[in-house]
Amino acid sequence: MKRDELLNYLEGLLEPGKFRDYCPNGLQVEGRAEVRRLVAGVTASQALLDAAIACDADAILVHHGYFWKGEDGRVTGIRRRRLGALLAHDINLFAYHLPLDAHPELGNNAQLAKRLGWQPEGRFGEQDIAWHGRLEMPLDLAGLGARLAGELGREPLVVGDASRPVRRIAWCSGGAQGYFEQAIALGVDAYVSGEISEQTVHLARESGVAYLAAGHHATERYGAAALAGHLAARFGLDCRFIDVDNPV
Repeated sequence: MKRDELLNYLEGLLEPGKFRDYCPNGLQVEGRAEVRRLVAGVTASQALLDAAIACDADAILVHHGYFWKGEDGRVTGIRRRRLGALLAHDINLFAYHLPLDAHPELGNNAQLAKRLGWQPEGRFGEQDIAWHGRLEMPLDLAGLGARLAGELGREPLVVGDASRPVRRIAWCSGGAQGYFEQAIALGVDAYVSGEISEQTVHLARESGVAYLAAGHHATERYGAAALAGHLAARFGLDCRFIDVDNPV
């Protein structure tokens, strides 16, 4: 399909214009006009670019792209090598940050809930990025941690009483520890995110609400993969999700 046709579809599906984001969403680097093979991943790292080049991809689709606010804009070093690889091989780079967190079906938070059997009941946080709801079946905190470890393939850092019953839960993928106080105010039993800060531990201990840090990369693997699968089914594109492992 044509690159511009794909871009127009993604813009309509993910509606980036609704979000105040920290980077440009959409087509970040322009490549060839025809897209037959697309590689999806979490972050546009050099390792993902190299894998896409090896696959002879026409486009890369990621959650974490380039040109973040506050970054040094000079094209040197790592940035030069990454952009140079894309331009030399005429590969398009599409990136959707908050729109891919928020999408009600294909987004990171929607996919996390689907995989873990959480039943969404509402949204909260900046631009309604974070979600809250209930477990399909109540667990204690130790059981919830084990469920996360089994699904995500990594042990979460758990702050709280292991025997505490968990029925109501809130979650937001990635670096969303800043929404923890809002989750506490909702009366949930536990909050799941990707990262944790020093002060978060004290909030968990003093509020009695458990906090589970399950990994930034680990909680954001599923949105890009789901979007790639959707594009393959709708347009017959050759779409491949490549997971470049990241322990954070």
